[in-house]
Amino acid sequence: MRLERWAYSRRYNIKAVFDKFPHSNVIFRTINHFYFIYIVNWSEKDPVVTRSDLEQMELLLNEELGTGSFYQQRKSQTENSQGGANGGKAE
Repeated sequence: MRLERWAYSRRYNIKAVFDKFPHSNVIFRTINHFYFIYIVNWSEKDPVVTRSDLEQMELLLNEELGTGSFYQQRKSQTENSQGGANGGKAE
């Protein structure tokens, strides 16, 4: 997947379009020095957006804006706090 274009919108949001979902606008907001997806204005012309797609979109935009290291740090902290590979669930 590639980030096709992005622009600042009102209230410090960023609106982005990705090549895999050309008819859907993805709105990002900032939190703690990185951007996360706030909403996807999904179009029926595009495939269904999966959780993996959302994570890839966040990574691509944060890398584009130079906030990828903050995003990666957040991801590693989230994974570590969940208790390892099984997400903290009892087996």
